[in-house]
Amino acid sequence: MAKVENLSCSECGQMHCYRRNKKFPEFCLTEGVEVAQVAQTVKTYQGDSIDAKVARAAAEIEGLYYCQISRVEEIVAFAKRIDATRIGIASCLGLIEESKIFVKVLRAAGLEPYTVLCKVGSVDKSEIGIPETLKIQCDCYEACCNPILQAQLLNAEKTHLNVVMGLCVGHDSLFMKYSDALVTTLVTKDRVTGHNPAVTLYTSKSYNKQILDPVHLKSL
Repeated sequence: MAKVENLSCSECGQMHCYRRNKKFPEFCLTEGVEVAQVAQTVKTYQGDSIDAKVARAAAEIEGLYYCQISRVEEIVAFAKRIDATRIGIASCLGLIEESKIFVKVLRAAGLEPYTVLCKVGSVDKSEIGIPETLKIQCDCYEACCNPILQAQLLNAEKTHLNVVMGLCVGHDSLFMKYSDALVTTLVTKDRVTGHNPAVTLYTSKSYNKQILDPVHLKSL
């Protein structure tokens, strides 16, 4: 394996920054970052801004419910703590049934869900330059995903918090870029692993050895 020149947190074996019970490596980012920069972020979290409210709500939920409630429940708890009542759902077409269940959860919690599907606007993929050969099903109408329009429609609804429900890699990036509201993710799409992408990492020495194969990766 080639030598890593620009070392970062993934090369650290200490994690001293968490408990302060070991020691910082020479390349530690905590040691290298300017004291003033750290102080500025802390000041932000101590204030009354939405950033501070979000940071404290996230930490509080972690402390209260660590390994006790699901991410579905965590989103409900988080929304309540930041006074987010209007919850937008940016849903993949393939996860609309799951989104419908999540809508029931939000309503049971007294929140107001509003869902926008990825195919909203119904524009054929050919109109954005995708050839028929790259459609999932060739020679038929196949709408492209429209994450920018999803974000715009949720912006129009003035949602307080938007939840990504299985948007494609890249489409989720565009949605987050154009969303006015804060964004969190409930489901990360990975059809091969049943929407549990961490499985690929856990099995990188067995069933998924190909993810560490340079030849395979360069062919993607």
